[in-house]
Amino acid sequence: MYYLRPIVLLTLVYLAFTANLELLNIITGFIVASLVVLLIRPRPHKVNWRQFPQTALAMLRYVLVLVYDLIVSGIQVARIVLSPSLPIKPGIIAIQSTCRSEDAAALNAHSITLTPGELVVEMSEDGTMYTHCLDASKSEEVVEQAQTMRVELLEKIFE
Repeated sequence: MYYLRPIVLLTLVYLAFTANLELLNIITGFIVASLVVLLIRPRPHKVNWRQFPQTALAMLRYVLVLVYDLIVSGIQVARIVLSPSLPIKPGIIAIQSTCRSEDAAALNAHSITLTPGELVVEMSEDGTMYTHCLDASKSEEVVEQAQTMRVELLEKIFE
């Protein structure tokens, strides 16, 4: 019975993306959502309604920071690629993730991978993310400040 809520929510998301409310599509969405939920098996957790406004605000800030990072790094990568001299110094840097939650650490790694010019290649047991960067010399300077802000927001979201 617990899995019914995520199945219904995923079915609604599927229907919103497909914009098709025919019976066969609704059944397909329900089957796909059921398979996803059965594969993932989400853990039940209590919602702390007192912290919900703080969590929602942190989530909004996280999404806005991520969108900003995507736009800025996209422009930077476009400049690098369009430059005739191709001024890059690719390399792999180690980024220490201090997230307490596995979900927060996974989302942190995913957000780094989403930004153009960076890709988390591996994540060790202690939370160190080995990240490939187009310009490793410049990335090391910015990483610590960005990582601190991301982890702070993710900890508020996944408390």
